[in-house]
Amino acid sequence: MAVPATSTRPRLLVVSPNRSHLALLAKRLGAEGYAIVTASDGRAALGELHRSAIDLVIAELVMTPMNGPELTRAIREQMAFADGPVILIASRAEPDPAVRAFEAGAEDVILKPFHFEVLVARIERRLAAARRFAALRADMNAMDARAALKAIELGELKDRMYALEAERRRISA
Repeated sequence: MAVPATSTRPRLLVVSPNRSHLALLAKRLGAEGYAIVTASDGRAALGELHRSAIDLVIAELVMTPMNGPELTRAIREQMAFADGPVILIASRAEPDPAVRAFEAGAEDVILKPFHFEVLVARIERRLAAARRFAALRADMNAMDARAALKAIELGELKDRMYALEAERRRISA
């Protein structure tokens, strides 16, 4: 997953084997200002992740041939996408959906039936957290680069000091 977009519309990957549910979510989320990419199953979703920058994945818990927790694990195993937020949608009738989702690495679970406004609020919360995490990671990378530069400068100063000390000893002798 890409670093969450800041100046463009956030790109959401919506994954559901149910065409009508997929179309409804895509339409409503698009109306909320999100750029929507869809997939009908977990394998197709992984392909979409490789094709375009995705800021957040919303997937059904129950899918075939790859279910939501399996998709989440596959996302977490790939370094380029490992930090991207995943929200799984589960039926209340499914046993322990939240446990399975969280064990797989999902950031959130929403149970059907749900209020659309709740889904949008959770999406916004996860996108904001992802932006903060990306900014923190960028700051850490910048600090690492500065630390490496300072270590190089220190090594050069140390070499220069040894050279000056050697020159002082030569002159003293």
